[in-house]
Amino acid sequence: MEKLVIIPTYNEKDNIRKIIDAVFSLQQDFHVLIIDDGSPDGTGNIVKQLQQQYAGTLFLEERSGKQGLGTAYIHGFKWAMANGYEYIFEMDADFSHNPKDLIRLYDACAKEGADLAVGSRYVKGGRTENWPWDRAILSYGASIYVGIITWLPVRDATAGFVCYRRAVLEAINLDAIQFVGYAFQIEMKFTAWKLGFKLKEVPITFRDRREGYSKMSKGIVKEGILGVLKIQTQSLFRRYERRHTTR
Repeated sequence: MEKLVIIPTYNEKDNIRKIIDAVFSLQQDFHVLIIDDGSPDGTGNIVKQLQQQYAGTLFLEERSGKQGLGTAYIHGFKWAMANGYEYIFEMDADFSHNPKDLIRLYDACAKEGADLAVGSRYVKGGRTENWPWDRAILSYGASIYVGIITWLPVRDATAGFVCYRRAVLEAINLDAIQFVGYAFQIEMKFTAWKLGFKLKEVPITFRDRREGYSKMSKGIVKEGILGVLKIQTQSLFRRYERRHTTR
């Protein structure tokens, strides 16, 4: 029981069976935790059916109503630590992240010394496919903006395909994380960096979702723009210290 892949879902019935099957087909001892925010399309029920096939390795946490990506991951992080996992992954359900790249993210942490490995579109070897031009410009521009404002040494700061070593999540006060959208991903990486952890980017190919619809909204974009300014401003008056935990 070492590696846990956390996948938040909301109305992903067209993807959820396929993505779960794809992760387990890797035969790399990954466990999967689905955090479903009360999907009205029955996503949670599909997961429950699959739990019979993947007993002891597929888990489901159901929440009432759509509460946001960041809170879903925080819920998953706490669950992972309570259940003894050493490597905790973030991944989307829509195949924009290739499940095979989980192995490369794991290797970056377990074999190459990284504390936090980021599946990156914007380092050498990384790219995007089949993405609308406006989304591509928004994402790339956001990463440049984050770098200018925060000096965070990560070229794909908004990336949501990540592997954390347990020690990173233990050291962060998860209850103090403020944001739920794009800015959540930035805030987590920024906090880990400020706490002195080693971040490594692993090039990936990011593909537009196969099925379903994007959860992007104007509110998420606004949070990202204003959130970065808030993160950097607060950091000027904050002392970053690792939380001390006992197992």
